[in-house]
Amino acid sequence: MIRIGVDIGGTKVEAAALDAAGAFVARVRRPNPGDYDAFIALVAELVAEAETQAGVSGASVGIGMPGSLSPRTGLMRNANSVWMNDRPMREDLTRALGRPVRMENDANCFALSEATDGAAAGARVVFGAILGTGCGGGVVVDGRTIEGRNGVAGEWGHAPLPWSSTEEHQAHQCWCGRVDCLETWASGSAFVEDYFRATGLMRDGAAIIAAARAGEAAAEGALDRYVSRLGRALASMCNLLDPDVIVLGGGMSNVDELYDRLPPVVAHFIFSDVFETPIRKAVHGDSSGVRGAAWLWPLES
Repeated sequence: MIRIGVDIGGTKVEAAALDAAGAFVARVRRPNPGDYDAFIALVAELVAEAETQAGVSGASVGIGMPGSLSPRTGLMRNANSVWMNDRPMREDLTRALGRPVRMENDANCFALSEATDGAAAGARVVFGAILGTGCGGGVVVDGRTIEGRNGVAGEWGHAPLPWSSTEEHQAHQCWCGRVDCLETWASGSAFVEDYFRATGLMRDGAAIIAAARAGEAAAEGALDRYVSRLGRALASMCNLLDPDVIVLGGGMSNVDELYDRLPPVVAHFIFSDVFETPIRKAVHGDSSGVRGAAWLWPLES
C-alpha cells in the first residue's frame, strides 16, 4: 500500500510516496509560494506528481502543517506563515485533491515518524522537539499522535522560558504577540540572534558552532547559554510529560555537543532525584516530517 505525505515548510512544500515498509518510492518538492490559493494548487500538483512517479492513483494523503486546526472553527491557526491562518485548509485541500485528507501539526508528524521506526522506536511516550527556524514540539503515545482537547498538545514553543534570569525576563517579543516564548530562546534562529546581540556579527548557526569548537570565547558563550536554556525547557517538559525518549530535530539537532551537555542541565532542574530519559538525534532527519504525515493513515485504511 502506498501512502503520501505532504510536509509544509516555510520555504518549501514536499510530497513523498512511501511503501508499506516506509521506504520512499517518490519524492518531489517545490518552493512555498507564500500565497494561499497558489499553495493549495501546488499541493495538488505535488501529490499528482508523486502518484505518477509511484505508479498509483487515489493514494491516502496526510499533511504536516505549521500550526493546527481550531476545534471550534476548523480553520487554520497558530502558523508562523501567517497567511495560512483563518483559512479552511482541510476543506480546500480535500476539494483540490478529490479525497479526504488527514492533517496534523508538523512536529507531531516528526515525532510519529521517529516513534515508529526512528530514534524512539519501541518507546511508549515520545516527545519530539524541532529546533530550527522555530521551536516546535510533538507528542506520541503508544504509536499515536496526541492533539489534546484544544488541539495544542506539545506546543512548548509558545510556553515561556522557565527559571529565567533577570537578563532573560521580558527580553524578546515573539511573533505570536507574547514575550519570552521558547521560540525566541531555544530555536536555531534564537541561537543565531543571541550570538549577534553579543558580538554584532551575523553568522549562521553552523559557523557559530565551528567557532565555538575552535575556541572563540563569544561563540562558546552563545553555546553555553543555549544549552542552559534548552536544558531548562526540556526539564519543564519532563515535569509535565516525563517521556520515555526525547528526540531532537531541526538544524540545532546536528550539534553533537548537545547530547552530552543537555542531560546534566535537565537533571538539575527536573523535579526528580533521577533523570534517565535518553535525548537522541532524529534518525530520519529532515525526512521525518513527510514520513510522519504519510503515516497519519494506517496501512489497514
